[in-house]
Amino acid sequence: MIVRQEIFDTYWYLAAERQHIFFNKIRGVTPLTTDPIFLTYKFCNTYRASDRVSQFLIKKVIYSGNFDGKDLLLRILLFRLLNKNETWTALEEKIGTVTFSNFDFGTYRKALKAIKEECGVLYGNAFILCANKVFGYEKKYENHLALLEKIFEENIYINILASKSLRELFNNLKLLPLIGNFMAYQIAIDLNYSPLFDFDEDDFTMAGPGAIRGINKCFKNKGAMSNEEIIMFMVENQDKEFNRLGLDFRNLWGRKLKAIDAQGLFCETDKYARVRFPELKSNRVSIKTKYQPQSLRIDYFYPPKWGVNEKIRL
Repeated sequence: MIVRQEIFDTYWYLAAERQHIFFNKIRGVTPLTTDPIFLTYKFCNTYRASDRVSQFLIKKVIYSGNFDGKDLLLRILLFRLLNKNETWTALEEKIGTVTFSNFDFGTYRKALKAIKEECGVLYGNAFILCANKVFGYEKKYENHLALLEKIFEENIYINILASKSLRELFNNLKLLPLIGNFMAYQIAIDLNYSPLFDFDEDDFTMAGPGAIRGINKCFKNKGAMSNEEIIMFMVENQDKEFNRLGLDFRNLWGRKLKAIDAQGLFCETDKYARVRFPELKSNRVSIKTKYQPQSLRIDYFYPPKWGVNEKIRL
């Protein structure tokens, strides 16, 4: 493989600087950064689990009660399909705690219809979800509810919960209607945050469209390596590369970058390069979302099995 050195180095700079911003936000340090691109545009966190939506998922969806396997599967699937904190909050205000025992297509459809009419938007915009009318309904949320109904009525959930590896979990999710490769990977990671599974996030990865654009900018030639092998190369060489560039990378309270984080960083590198290196053409030429400071403070909480929460000093 042949790297495009300036962009490859930018990948590592972005990882370190975005994590630097993360800790500055926690401490209330201003300015957050001197980088005008970071000050102007919105970028995801270096660690996926630190992003606002993932934090909501971990705290409010997964670890907010004592849920059994079917409850957790339903809650995680429905939340990630909607991908919007405000929609989840509004839904539970209308129907109570989302559980398998109270899941009913008609009740949930009525509630989501009302939320849509009240708020205008049901879905988050982080992922582009398939809007296929595979179940015959006009509304996307109706087809997603029908998907959930199918998973439990046809006992598909049994195979999902019996997955023995991250790859197998991904493969079981990929078999579902409306779920493509990238979404199956994202949901697999979400499920792995929960007590249902405890797979190493480095056991399997899947490059999304944004990550592939970033990889193509970082490498002139990938040689015989797949996109997924490139992602694992970044994971395996992170210490070496931070040291080579003299970057002071503070990890997540002892947790190094995992494959899901390295994958996401390629996507963020693609975004950053649109402004910093506009001569590198791709099918995306600008960054749509501007940075808007959030006044709501996040009390960070991670899957307890990671052993991170005990080390957090805010």
